[in-house]
Amino acid sequence: MNAPGPTLETARLILRPTAREDFEGFVALMADPESSRHIGGLQPRSVVWRAMCSMAGSWVLQGFGMFSVLERSTGRWVGRVGPWQPEGWPGTEVGWALLREAWGKGYATEAATATMDWAFDHLGWTDIIHSIAPDNAASQEVARRLGSTLRGLGKLPAPFESTSVELWGQDRDAWRARRRASSNG
Repeated sequence: MNAPGPTLETARLILRPTAREDFEGFVALMADPESSRHIGGLQPRSVVWRAMCSMAGSWVLQGFGMFSVLERSTGRWVGRVGPWQPEGWPGTEVGWALLREAWGKGYATEAATATMDWAFDHLGWTDIIHSIAPDNAASQEVARRLGSTLRGLGKLPAPFESTSVELWGQDRDAWRARRRASSNG
């Protein structure tokens, strides 16, 4: 059973709310030291279950949450991307985390583009941030490809208050202008 919410499709991906069958994908993401390094580190199955349920519950309580990302060609779960704003978060975020084998294919940019369009158009957000670890060059590059710029250092709420993050982002007007320019060019 899926949490309530839309299914978005891109050229190569299907984005849908978290479902129970995504659990093993979430476990794989958080069991890999590289994939999990900037999103809380290695976690046991019991903690991963709680985090996945938090994402599914966000759809019910807030009307949005991160989407599970599936490859269209295989139906395989490859990560989670989308809107996220837990209590005390420094802004309305679109974030991403993909299994290592999905890195380098442009999936993060493709999925984040679809979810940013959705957040601006359907949630009415006027600004989007990306909380990125200062040493996460790959995510910084995704943010640049999305047209986001570094805004400075940010602070996450407890229990992550000692984690250093950079806040990248852009407002809705800049996003829409960039999207119009790319569709006309």
